[in-house]
Amino acid sequence: MDAKTAGLDVASSLVERCPLVSSDSHILEPADLWSRRVDVRFRHRAPKVVRVAGNDEWHADGVKFQSIRGTGYQAGVRFTRPEELSFDGQFEAIRPGALDPDAHVQDMDLDGVAGAVLYPTAGMQLYKVEDSDLLSACVRAYNDHVAEFCDHDSERLRGIAILNVDSVEESIRELERARSLGLAGAMIPVGPKVRYDHPSYAPLWAAAEQSETPLTLHIGTERGAPETGIAASAMDPVAMSAWAHELRLSLAALIFGGVFERHPNLRIVVAEFEISWAFYLLHRMDDTYQHRVAGLKGRRFLTGALPSDFFRRNVHISFQEDAIGVQMRRHIGPYHLMWGADYPHAEATFPRSREIVDEIFEGIPLAEKAKMTRDNAARLYGFSFGS
Repeated sequence: MDAKTAGLDVASSLVERCPLVSSDSHILEPADLWSRRVDVRFRHRAPKVVRVAGNDEWHADGVKFQSIRGTGYQAGVRFTRPEELSFDGQFEAIRPGALDPDAHVQDMDLDGVAGAVLYPTAGMQLYKVEDSDLLSACVRAYNDHVAEFCDHDSERLRGIAILNVDSVEESIRELERARSLGLAGAMIPVGPKVRYDHPSYAPLWAAAEQSETPLTLHIGTERGAPETGIAASAMDPVAMSAWAHELRLSLAALIFGGVFERHPNLRIVVAEFEISWAFYLLHRMDDTYQHRVAGLKGRRFLTGALPSDFFRRNVHISFQEDAIGVQMRRHIGPYHLMWGADYPHAEATFPRSREIVDEIFEGIPLAEKAKMTRDNAARLYGFSFGS
């Protein structure tokens, strides 16, 4: 039996006994990824690993944009040795499955996960690279890498590209290239330089809709200076606890800007913000649209729809452990909610995903549980298993 056939057999057995597809997992980027892959014109400015005071950091263009934090690869430690969780880290300590696709799939087997959608780690912080041409070169190098990573087991791994939306034309070219590489979706900054209701983005929305490419707003992807966003917030419990402001702005801009009215088949994925925040946003948008001057004097939808109607139709939410959000699922719709493991990050459910899923879905009908833990993500990202 060859490796691919064996992988399919493992995936089939996992689906039978535990219906899990992770809509939000990650890889860690090799230390030489950008120095080896980026266009030679930018290689001297590309991200590289620098050891400072015993810890490794990513630097680009001479500026630190992320630490190699233990929180990026300490999956499972919160369950067994929480006192060892750390913001510090070195490459030598990284879990093999974070870097190696075969080890990654082996950890999926240990965790009962049949398929995984893969996002970057340091790559999320590429949006801190101020020079847009350098950012685009780094994005292309990462997208090549994650495509090759997923090729090791194309039945069980789905990669998400990074797009630089500073230039809409560039983002469309890279979107088309990413699809040709076999990548299943693309990530755009949760906080862009220009708000998403600006008409300049229209060709990108059209291209994503036409190619049926889900676009993700992932936590920690603000487009800004290195000292903002996750680099500052992840170490601040106050900021970390309230970390959804940019997300709400971007979703409201898409909805009130009429993007979903003009592009009814455009799919936006929200990743790693849990679910419960959405209920208040839906209420607030509808209340603004129906009862507040700002809404009544603004754009009116041609179909008579409310803002919440577009949210429920076009927005998908990836979550980890939001039991309250699961209980209130019908306010959004169980067809658009997708569980994710966040492996190999410190907050990941690995290696207790099945146990945690059973806890947060206690009392939920099995058919709805299957949709939210397997089928919705399988359908959106093209996995062959699921109903």
